Amino acid sequence: MRKNIVRRPPRDAAGLPRNLHPVLQRIYAARDVRSARELERSLAHLHPFTALTGVGRAAELLHDALAHQKRILIVADFDADGATSCALAVRALRGFGASDVRYVVPDRFRFGYGLTPEIVEVAAQHEPDLIVTVDNGISSIDGVRAAQARGIRVLVTDHHLPAAVLPAADAIVNPNLPGDGFLSKSLAGVGVIFYVMVALRTHLREAGWFDSRGLPEPNLARLLDLVALGTVADVVTLDHNNRILVEQGLRRIRAGQSCPGVRALLEIAGRTPERLVAADLGFVVAPRLNAAGRLEDMSLGIECLLSDDPQQARSMAARLDELNRDRREIEGQMREQAMMAIARLGLKEDGNLPFGLCLFDAGWHQGVIGILASRIKDRLHRPVIAFAPGATEDELKGSARSVTGLHIRDALDAVAALHPGLISKFGGHAMAAGLSLPRRHLEAFRAAFDAEVRRHLTPEDLQGVVYSDGELPAEDLGLELALLLRDAGPWGQGFPEPVFDGVFQVLDRRIVGERHVKFTVRPAPDGPALDAIAFNAAETAVYEGANLLRLAYRLDVNEYRGARAVQLVVEHMEPA
Repeated sequence: MRKNIVRRPPRDAAGLPRNLHPVLQRIYAARDVRSARELERSLAHLHPFTALTGVGRAAELLHDALAHQKRILIVADFDADGATSCALAVRALRGFGASDVRYVVPDRFRFGYGLTPEIVEVAAQHEPDLIVTVDNGISSIDGVRAAQARGIRVLVTDHHLPAAVLPAADAIVNPNLPGDGFLSKSLAGVGVIFYVMVALRTHLREAGWFDSRGLPEPNLARLLDLVALGTVADVVTLDHNNRILVEQGLRRIRAGQSCPGVRALLEIAGRTPERLVAADLGFVVAPRLNAAGRLEDMSLGIECLLSDDPQQARSMAARLDELNRDRREIEGQMREQAMMAIARLGLKEDGNLPFGLCLFDAGWHQGVIGILASRIKDRLHRPVIAFAPGATEDELKGSARSVTGLHIRDALDAVAALHPGLISKFGGHAMAAGLSLPRRHLEAFRAAFDAEVRRHLTPEDLQGVVYSDGELPAEDLGLELALLLRDAGPWGQGFPEPVFDGVFQVLDRRIVGERHVKFTVRPAPDGPALDAIAFNAAETAVYEGANLLRLAYRLDVNEYRGARAVQLVVEHMEPA
């Protein structure tokens, strides 16, 4: 699909420090940073936990469980946010002196998502006194009821949007609860449980817990590597609070202070911790961790993050790497099938595609439909739902991904309200959601979903857009600015890494690694020769005969055999 390069409009940078590089001033202003305080990245600038509704009650529940040596069972989600949330909760509670902390992760293929009554049956085999959900639970009305009927207390910690009716849990901590005063509504699940553990530590300190038992007070900052990983992996908005959490986690990983599992996952991916950036967590570490939950059992990923034995962690990371290779192969086959299905329907990528696209194949793997939907969404720039067969012959499981302008969870809510019984269940947030529906309802749902998307998006909204921070003069196309930009983040969802555009003369081009295009370019009409690379662009013909290209690119640092040089990472190209 053709993309348009759109330059971000200039914004007032008067409130930013004057000693900032002018390009950084421009970039921060374009991302609505208005003061030097919003650039602070120390833990002292985090929002206080006291503003979270229910966090005091949560601390009391956990204190009671610790004091009476009760069995605590963590019920986790099967993605990277759920895995890091679970590992963080187990590590923190053990550090507080918990004598019996266990966890379960739902088998996504048998039980689906969240604290369902079926998962309560599984949990009951552990005979817990207290269930703590992490990254799930806000929609688990029946599951909470089933647990309490067995005499099990339930603490729900979640970040997903709540429905009109909340579960009757003993305590709920979720920044998106109605009336909650916590200023950051974008916490990932791992961020929520981190805040709960901070509140618990304060509660225990005030109760004299550590002194009376001769326990050292845990330094919860040691768990920020897990917070950073889960936050980036879940693609939540990197508001100021989340940027602090991610930055502090990155600093600990770079300093060699991460848990052995994170180090092993970086090692198996060939990444050097000292030069880690947020994108490495999202595109390198998270997929390997997620592969366990997509293809097998996320317990492998959680055990990797819980291990304190480097050799054991490396062994589990190697298995996760194998699963990720399998996942990539399955995903590639499914993507080809999806594009063939679009072709069979006579739908052209730039023609008469539905505004909201629903795709289904009976052979698709339920664990990979989320990433498939994301890939198709990126290619066709419209909301996409990919469906696979569910647990029964009549059930379909769907994974939805959206684009700017459509809140996908609210869209599903609207479809469900207009067409009662069409969807069995759904949940999620602005850019991603999951749902189940009877197979016989698929065609009706396709029409209803497309109609709902058309209420919110125009044809112009479905055009691919690359947002640019403008042009860089030739003198700024160097290592100094590239290093400044790398350290000026962390960059991610809602706080995008800077992209620039300009016209370049192509001096040389070649295919590398079968799928990537390597260039030597220089700014037109003259300037220094620069390396550039366009990943996964080997099938693009636009560059073949063009000596002048307009490039949208990121200014990156390429490190090879100890030498560092500037490199343009091309996001989009078109003939100039």
